[in-house]
Order: sequence, then structure tokens, then C-alpha cells
Amino acid sequence: MTSRDEPVPLRDALTKVGKELGVPEPDALATLTARWSDIVGPMIAAHAKVRSIRDGECTIEVDGPAWATQLRYAANEVLERANDHCGGVVMTSLRVVVAGPRKTR
Repeated sequence: MTSRDEPVPLRDALTKVGKELGVPEPDALATLTARWSDIVGPMIAAHAKVRSIRDGECTIEVDGPAWATQLRYAANEVLERANDHCGGVVMTSLRVVVAGPRKTR
């Protein structure tokens, strides 16, 4: 048992706060983004990126509606493969969003 006055490793503190906010452990998100091409394949990975995970919902940003449709059709397979790579259930649903046009000045 530790006293409240004892220092807590930063990683432990961030993990605790993340759990309270519904965010997965840092290793899970890092693994997911590092293995994204293995999970969805290189062609989809070139057009889609992991934006966030919160309360089990993974938000994927794509650069066009065709890629959004493809990911939505493959959602169950993507969830299964992603969770396998992360070593447990990290994601329970996918939310796919199409990136808006980039503003230039």
C-alpha cells in the first residue's frame, strides 16, 4: 500500500486518468497506429488513419467517401484484427469520418 504523499510514476498516473476518461492504455493506441497497415492493408492504410479511441469507439479519418464505405463494410473484421494486435478488447465499434477540405492561405 502506498501513501498519498509518495510519488506515482507518470505512466501510472496517465493510465489511471485515461481509464477515467474512457481512453485505452497508451500502448494500445501506439500498437494500433504502428500496426494499422497490417490491420487494414496498405491500400486502405494509405487513405485512412486512426484519429482516436474513446470508450471503445475508434474514430478513423479517411480522405474520401469511397474509403469510408469500404471501412464501414469491413468494420467487424477491422475490429477483430485490431483487438488481436492489441492483445485484448480495446475497440468495440468504429466511427468513420471523411476529412474535410484542407484550408490554405
